[in-house]
Amino acid sequence: MSSPIKVLLAEDQAMVREALATLLGLEEDIEVVAQVARGDEVLPTAREHAVDVALLDIEMPGATGIEAAAELHRELPDVKLVILTTFGRPGYLRSAMESGAAAFLVKDAPAAQLAEAVRKVLAGERVIDPTLAAAALADGANPLTDREREVLRAAADGSTNAELAAALHLSQGTVRNYLSTAIQKLAARNRTEAVRIAREKGWL
Repeated sequence: MSSPIKVLLAEDQAMVREALATLLGLEEDIEVVAQVARGDEVLPTAREHAVDVALLDIEMPGATGIEAAAELHRELPDVKLVILTTFGRPGYLRSAMESGAAAFLVKDAPAAQLAEAVRKVLAGERVIDPTLAAAALADGANPLTDREREVLRAAADGSTNAELAAALHLSQGTVRNYLSTAIQKLAARNRTEAVRIAREKGWL
């Protein structure tokens, strides 16, 4: 019998992580060899355990699952990447694919589907939640530039234009222009609504 598929599980909620590990552990050909709760622990742990597949939650301290995926893809390109998320946001799907992920699934998918996704990505296939794929196509690409995203993300805590300008080393006029353009692109009434819309679509 061939050796089991070695899986790294990255999820900051202990209960969810342990449940996933237990469910995957029931599969004869899959072994969860490592678990981490932080995105910045993914690469060193994957390297240490020579994993075949990394299952990454998006929302983690230290680094997001998408950032961890990009780092893994760059440093250990043979490791297959599966993004797991509670948030079925179309923009996340696009970001995940750009970071090298081979699969994108929501956490409430059946355990058998997750195990099958692990096998498929190892065989070189892509696995994408069909509902998310359809939503991503309907929403289209992220209309915000990197700089607009950066300014909008920084504005999420309610900072004034002066505070944003100081933090981002920009003039207040430039900050105002970026925010105005972002609000216009998102058809929002103000910056608060623009932040909400961008977050819901996974564009921040």
